Amino acid sequence: MNKRTFLKSAAILGAGGLVLPQISFAGSTGSELSAADDTFKQNELGYAFNALEPHIDATTMEIHYGKHHSAYTKNLNSLVKENNVAEKDIIKIFKNVSKLPAGIRNNGGGFYNHNLFWEVMAPNAGGEPSGDLGKAITSDLGSFAKFKEDFSKAASTRFGSGWAWLVLKDKKLVVTSTPNQDNPWMDIAEVKGVPVFAIDVWEHAYYLKYQNRRADYIGAFWNVVNWKKVGENYQKALSV
Repeated sequence: MNKRTFLKSAAILGAGGLVLPQISFAGSTGSELSAADDTFKQNELGYAFNALEPHIDATTMEIHYGKHHSAYTKNLNSLVKENNVAEKDIIKIFKNVSKLPAGIRNNGGGFYNHNLFWEVMAPNAGGEPSGDLGKAITSDLGSFAKFKEDFSKAASTRFGSGWAWLVLKDKKLVVTSTPNQDNPWMDIAEVKGVPVFAIDVWEHAYYLKYQNRRADYIGAFWNVVNWKKVGENYQKALSV
């Protein structure tokens, strides 16, 4: 979607509202399947569209979740059927994604990445991590302040569209970024590992509120980070 189409969609939302797709919770990895139709499922958001304001606005959340993420999920389900992909575990698909059509890579990444993104944000959140995650950030990345600086830089300098990540690689935390809808599970990733935390830096994630000021969006993002969930992701990653 280009900027003109994106802004037009926002105007339509203001006039008539948004009808969301029927969804069901799919767990932390987003790889579980519906027994009825054998398709990948979009996770429930878990909070209201306006719950992250003033840092992330309700209209952006409506479009991002209800249009973009929904479309990635729908497209992924269609593409795996069209291409007779028997594998139903999204992580295993990622580990062999270089052998699959580009559409599965792009939409599979969009499906999984957003499921992670929604759950590492929450209203009345932010601050700093504690417990094992806080200790690991200090030991592996120098300090929380250093991690925050490096992660923000990875997000702000990712050219074009993409994501910044906190990844567990060889039991150590690493900051990295990927283009488009790629992620560190994929066999084509420059830095491979288990994703623990991420920020979406596609323009549709922030353009309505922040326009071209990506740095302002990144700065605001720290106010909605759900460190409790990120800590849970870290613990799970240790066992992978």
